[in-house]
Amino acid sequence: MSRLLISRSPDLKRLHDAGYEVEVRAGYLLVHSVPYLDPAGGLHLGTLASELTLESPEKTAAPGTHVAYFVGDFPHNVDGTRITAIEHGTGPYQWAEGLAPNFSFSNKPRSGGFTDYYDKMVSYINVIWHQAKARHPACDPKTFRLVDSFESDSAFQYEDTASSRAGIQVLAQRLRGQKIAIVGLGGTGAYILDLVAKTHVSEVHLFDGDKFRQHNAFRAPGAASRADLERGLSKVGYLVEKYAPMRRGIIGHEEFVTEANVAQLAQFSFVFVCVDSGSARRAILNFLRSTAVPFIDVGMDVQAVDGTGQLWGTCRVTASTAETRDHVASRVSMADREGDDLYRSNIQIAELNAMNAVLAVLRWKRMCGYLLDDSGDHDCTFTSSLNRIVNSEVRL
Repeated sequence: MSRLLISRSPDLKRLHDAGYEVEVRAGYLLVHSVPYLDPAGGLHLGTLASELTLESPEKTAAPGTHVAYFVGDFPHNVDGTRITAIEHGTGPYQWAEGLAPNFSFSNKPRSGGFTDYYDKMVSYINVIWHQAKARHPACDPKTFRLVDSFESDSAFQYEDTASSRAGIQVLAQRLRGQKIAIVGLGGTGAYILDLVAKTHVSEVHLFDGDKFRQHNAFRAPGAASRADLERGLSKVGYLVEKYAPMRRGIIGHEEFVTEANVAQLAQFSFVFVCVDSGSARRAILNFLRSTAVPFIDVGMDVQAVDGTGQLWGTCRVTASTAETRDHVASRVSMADREGDDLYRSNIQIAELNAMNAVLAVLRWKRMCGYLLDDSGDHDCTFTSSLNRIVNSEVRL
């Protein structure tokens, strides 16, 4: 991934061809072996770093900011004073594992911004290196040494520059290694996939035995084409195909989860239960409660208001860990829905499906330590008519 981006981006290729030690790691641009001076005139080598804004997975755009970063001690002038012309901030900035710049630099060009990353990196390198060269004439950042390609084991097909631009790569890594199961993809489950697919979890397993029908297109994220519908894909097959261009590790299981195969859920780090069958929910939750696997069960209800021609809906999210199991039975209905239930008639409620999914994923991220959790709730309900979320605490 790193080599391809460098070879196909003219500015990064120019840096590489000029002899600079260029690396792309965790969504950041790095130039290693930049000579700099300590206060006593001693020579050291540091790493200049920058955010990396991409026009496409294989080509850079103009830099998103003129600010750069430095791994090493603060560079000094040949007279022993700090290079204050670039001084900006002090870290360390926790970008990613093994990557924590110590300082930020700011030296905006007169034009207001750098044209490309060659322009940006060389500008800062020259300010730092020229002071070192005055004391140590032989030093040179253009070493022509090749940096081993950073072979990322990320699940993504391209760099996660969203996290790197926000400086939260270390936080994003907290979700790495998880194997997630989403059981049921009728509406809410598909939106949960859309959100979880954009995290660093290692695998997302999808369970559903239904076909992807025309009405499903109106209750799923994205836009299904007529050709998609005419192919007669399963829900699992359709969603695996749609998300494959973005990431690896989305694994389809074209089957319903029943008492006969529910034991396979024991292998997962976390399970989202998004089924509308009472018997299926009962089998799944009864099994999960006998394991240490944390899970979230979601539910929705839509009702017609007599005489108004309007609807009101509720979304429920119930979370459970190995330490919090007893509340599930009192909050989750295991009964099968009646045949005339509006939700089962596939009424178009994509916004409620999406809301239910957002609440579920937010709760999961709080449980994982990605988001701060000051509430400790394990059950919440959103009511559309009141535009209100009500939390229920579970005391251990």
